Amino acid sequence: MSEQRDLVIIGSGPGGYVAAIRAAQLGLAVTVVEKDPKFGGTCLHRGCIPTKALLRTAGMLDEIRASERFGIEVASPSLDLDKAQGFKRQVVDKSAKGIEYLFKKYGVEGVRGRGRVVGSHEVEVASEDGTTTYGASHIVIATGSVPRQLPFVATDGKRVLSSDDVLELSRVPASMVVLGAGAVGCEFASIFNSFGSDVTLVEMLPRVLPLEDEEISKQLQRSLKKRGVKIHTGSRLKQVVPTEDGLELEVEKEGGNVENLAAEILLVAVGRAPVTSELGLEALGVRVHRGYIEVNELMQTDVPHIYAIGDVVDTPWLAHVASAEGILAVEHVAGEQVRPIDYDRIPAVTYCEPEVASVGLTEAQATERGYDVATGKFPFTALAKAAIEGHTEGFVKVVRETRYDELLGVHILGRHATDLIAEACVALQVESTTEELFRTIHAHPTLSEAVAEAAHAAVGHAIHI
Repeated sequence: MSEQRDLVIIGSGPGGYVAAIRAAQLGLAVTVVEKDPKFGGTCLHRGCIPTKALLRTAGMLDEIRASERFGIEVASPSLDLDKAQGFKRQVVDKSAKGIEYLFKKYGVEGVRGRGRVVGSHEVEVASEDGTTTYGASHIVIATGSVPRQLPFVATDGKRVLSSDDVLELSRVPASMVVLGAGAVGCEFASIFNSFGSDVTLVEMLPRVLPLEDEEISKQLQRSLKKRGVKIHTGSRLKQVVPTEDGLELEVEKEGGNVENLAAEILLVAVGRAPVTSELGLEALGVRVHRGYIEVNELMQTDVPHIYAIGDVVDTPWLAHVASAEGILAVEHVAGEQVRPIDYDRIPAVTYCEPEVASVGLTEAQATERGYDVATGKFPFTALAKAAIEGHTEGFVKVVRETRYDELLGVHILGRHATDLIAEACVALQVESTTEELFRTIHAHPTLSEAVAEAAHAAVGHAIHI
């Protein structure tokens, strides 16, 4: 048995490493267990960061292709995927080193190996050097998730790819079918469309980004089609057959009609599955339902000194959610005053082109909850800064209730939407009214003016439309 620790965290993704740093700041002795060679988890190594690095390459390629409209003559640009992958790795490695630096700065002990809870206050770590058991007053499970597999078509890393596999492609496929039009599917469809692949999106639900506001989803679908992405919504993949040069896919449409698609590669982007098996939790009385660990509003399991955060609990699969849950859990461990997370105020961001971002309730959700709803929209076409940027596609939509003017939600489609949403996050967090949002003076010319203008529109007096 090694020395006793105040806290052992299994997993070093954006939930685990953030929780560890915050716990160390609060004076706790912390050990983080990570099965991968480097700290950072899926988000850093196989998710958010490498994907956005490739999206940056894709976006720059699109900008250079369109540079003539800004008065810049450029010979036909070409993509060097090896160099793009090198840029991606450089970004990832820098961030991984940053986590190691922060661990040293705050005195967090990081150990590599596969962690398992073997006793009420004991974590066993199996590594190449053998097995070590750590004593822990408190334990946080932050083991994350993996790409979800389909029962009838297994990913093989060659023709049928997961979101992990597709990040390591060494060449651009001539054609690609992306199964699943959530955030992951739309982002990779956007990347490979820009890279030159013939991309088809297949989604079982009636629209792309089905969790977003319906008007946003419909406009994104139009935008992707305009870029050349083929889209089949209300469609279910029934069969995949290998061919000499790729795959043939049988897709069943609404009404039972069947369509055959051909592609060099199939990307399966149908969600993620929590990593909770073989952790030894059930034997201790921790409830696990459909793979998810059940917790209370403070992230505690049925065993009060064992907490769970991030993708292993049934909350949104978002890195910033995992980080917030990690901070909540360890502050509770340390005896701080805490408030449960309001999941209605969690921002959702999708980095396709154009970007999508939202926070709060959609118009449909607000209506379902019984609010007297009013909405306001403002298009980027009416904004000078959008014209200067050369990207006027999209709009901002504000959802409010009319009795008390409570701001209920903000939804954005367009350039830099994922950054613009931060203002709306603050507004919802401080329970702003819609009037307070549009009375806030926004600098001119900026894209953020569209948020204020949409708030104006929600109460009936937009200025510039």
